[in-house]
Amino acid sequence: MKKWSSFLFLCSLVIASHAAIRLPAVISSNMVLQQQSNVKLWGWCSPGEKIAITTSWNNKTDSLKGTRDANWLYTIQTPAAGGPFTITIWGSNTATPIVLENVLIGEVWVCSGQSNMEWNYYNKLPDIAAELPTCYNKNIRFFHIPKTTAVYPQDDCAAKWAVCDSNALKFFSAVGYFFGKKLNQDLNVPIGLINASWGGTPAEVWTPEALVNNDGELKAAAVKQKPDSRWPITPGYTYNAMIAPVTNYAIAGSIWYQGESNTETAATYGKLFTTMIDSWRKAWNREFPFYYVQIAPYKYGSPQIGALLREQQTKTMSHPQTGMVVITDLVADTNNIHPTNKHDVGARLANWALHETYKKEGIVYKSPLYKSMEVKKDKAYITFDNAPTGIMAKDKKITEVYIAGSDQQFYPADAKIENNQLVVSSKLVKEPVAVRYGFTNTGIGNLFGKEGLPVCPFRTDTW
Repeated sequence: MKKWSSFLFLCSLVIASHAAIRLPAVISSNMVLQQQSNVKLWGWCSPGEKIAITTSWNNKTDSLKGTRDANWLYTIQTPAAGGPFTITIWGSNTATPIVLENVLIGEVWVCSGQSNMEWNYYNKLPDIAAELPTCYNKNIRFFHIPKTTAVYPQDDCAAKWAVCDSNALKFFSAVGYFFGKKLNQDLNVPIGLINASWGGTPAEVWTPEALVNNDGELKAAAVKQKPDSRWPITPGYTYNAMIAPVTNYAIAGSIWYQGESNTETAATYGKLFTTMIDSWRKAWNREFPFYYVQIAPYKYGSPQIGALLREQQTKTMSHPQTGMVVITDLVADTNNIHPTNKHDVGARLANWALHETYKKEGIVYKSPLYKSMEVKKDKAYITFDNAPTGIMAKDKKITEVYIAGSDQQFYPADAKIENNQLVVSSKLVKEPVAVRYGFTNTGIGNLFGKEGLPVCPFRTDTW
């Protein structure tokens, strides 16, 4: 028995020393590579193994050697958008090459967050059901990472690239799909979408553990997360398993829809969110654009926590290369934390990318934002940014506007629009000090920029 065990051990050493080269799941047939970029191809091999890589877009063969740690990485320049192409990878210990087929060159985006990013056909979304008969598009590809956690950062995940058709779309993020569909239509280039989302998850789990636990403020907020059997709450756990495996993969940017699970600790969300964004950019070694959705009005259990979280998201727009979509007008029921209109959410995110990332002109993509307040006698005059032709109300009476004096007691206000300013007053407030608009958990106002996007909820005070 002992001799037989020794024989098996020796055989395993021989096999290991001549192991075939392997690739991570994200490097596979049907993938989309970022155009006109230095993209990385990588994997595992025998130590020192000779590897040759041939790409059909230039028919050039590059060679390299595996490291002593039994892995390899090679950077290669991609051309302008196009395809399909093939990539052939030979290893000196491999009997037959690995041939990656149907590879496209285009724009690659990561789609992440919690349930409002995750939701798909199986959540009974009418927008997606309507897409299924005609959704086939060989120039849109999905990489859907399954829900996974890990204590330490991982180098691979159990996923595969799929061409957009009715079967693949049913499982994919609706917001991500509509975002990618609009980019594909308006840019006329292939689009690759990497979906890493998980309903219920707080932002802490998408942030490297050390960045949360080594910061006293963020750690104190993280420990307030309530355990739930449906999602993880441990800092870093989904980052390690669902983001880290693809950080070598070149991308154009990321879209994000999350925040509902952080409302109970809204005060620290801005710090957490920007920490997370910066950690992703550091991992990819690029300050890529990051566009996100402001959470929708919803009947939370505690007063104003939704409004406070939305305020933190609004402030995050001062962070470089970020942009926020306001969706207060896309909510049919504030008792439902999952607004069903995902089409317009995805399209609004795409408009941010089309203008800011791809420099397309003539696109309305920014919601009007509070700029300043001036008090004249018993009236407050509010001025807005991102309202080049002014603001308007969609009903005769402007709603969700409140005003307060120095006693900090807010009253429903009379509001009107004069010279593109919002003029606010109340008979109960003789000397105005503060104005709020839509600043409640469920507030859905009716102010819009004349270009059509809703005014972002705001408050002028810091009470």
